[in-house]
Amino acid sequence: MEKIAKHTTAGALIKIAIVGPESTGKTFLARELASHYQVQWVPEFAREYLDKTDGKYQESDLLEIARGQVNLEDKIAAKNRGPLICDTNLLVIKIWSEHRYQQCHPWILAEWQRRKYHLHILCNIDFPWELDPLREHPHLRTYFFERYKAALMAAKSPFLVLSGSKVERFNAAVAAINNLR
Repeated sequence: MEKIAKHTTAGALIKIAIVGPESTGKTFLARELASHYQVQWVPEFAREYLDKTDGKYQESDLLEIARGQVNLEDKIAAKNRGPLICDTNLLVIKIWSEHRYQQCHPWILAEWQRRKYHLHILCNIDFPWELDPLREHPHLRTYFFERYKAALMAAKSPFLVLSGSKVERFNAAVAAINNLR
């Protein structure tokens, strides 16, 4: 586990972003945490978007996905009374764009730097790969994990690497979130 700085968040909305390579349990964890804290979670907008395009996309779609993700996050944040649990954030789109297109739209980069989270939960790759029509790179999970970790360190974003079973991950995430409250 990476060291997490204790934050004072009295009265402030605690924002948690769950990130990591494909098929690492992010959505499961987001749902479980939202249920635990009895809050609405922010789903991954890209999944809904790509379902409509049969998984096909081009570089310009990533900007639309990023804007959709931000709008969805802001809409749910305005209604939330507990921690805001985000199944993803712009870091995922940034890294995906840089990998696939060797660049990232300036708006995505600026928003990634502007939007702050109290904690990023980085899911490790110790879960078995699960086939999904929207997943692309089962053989690049280590590569993507290292990209996420390096980006979080470079941004000096507080983060926690989660490994182990679903129960172990859930318990570690709850402990870290409770430490922020």
